[in-house]
Amino acid sequence: MIYSLMTRLAAEFIGTAIMVILGNGAVANVDLAGTKGEHGGWVLISLGYGAGVMIPALIFGGISGNHINPAFTLGLATSGLFPWAEVLPYLTAQMLGAFCGQAIVVLIYKPHYDMTTNPEHILGTFSTIDATSSRLNGFFNEFVGTFILIFSALGITKAPFFKDNLGTAHLALGFLVMTLVASLGGPTGPALNPARDLSPRILHALLPLKNKGKSDWRYSWIPVVAPIIAGICAVFTYKHIFM
Repeated sequence: MIYSLMTRLAAEFIGTAIMVILGNGAVANVDLAGTKGEHGGWVLISLGYGAGVMIPALIFGGISGNHINPAFTLGLATSGLFPWAEVLPYLTAQMLGAFCGQAIVVLIYKPHYDMTTNPEHILGTFSTIDATSSRLNGFFNEFVGTFILIFSALGITKAPFFKDNLGTAHLALGFLVMTLVASLGGPTGPALNPARDLSPRILHALLPLKNKGKSDWRYSWIPVVAPIIAGICAVFTYKHIFM
């Protein structure tokens, strides 16, 4: 079935919002003061992000393609696998979805934001931070992680094994993201997705949260530019070798 552009944009908006709610919600549960999941550890965050991608994929994979990631949309368009005329609408829906999803996380955890005195813990529930304050390390980490994500996502969804069972493929995507966060999350977070980082960071800058600190705009271009370049490279590589 072919869906209208507006229906697909609604799917991208809701799917991206769900991803941010479940992913950044898991970070908030672990890092904010006084939650029942405080100090729950990186495994809890990995599970949150894995489900945050898997559930929208199961719901919207057959509607919009469940891009929920500007790096994926731009990568597909650059290789001629997605119409350029729909790129800006898709990116707009993804950015707005991430913004609204983060606003819901703040609404749910507001008392715990007020209780948290560590500005880095607060910012970490919105966007990524390089653990060593190295933009070079952050760029490399985001590039490699996003390349694996998008290359693998294409391989999973187009593999003959999954051809007639995309539901299983979408489950596999959740395990892929969970593993990426568990394996490569130490240096930066990671973002692997410009919308997941930039929109929440903008909201962080706008909200008058207690003890929030700075939004770290000096680093903010890394989780935007590195994933986009990686997405373009990943789709190009997969297309010219396996398609």
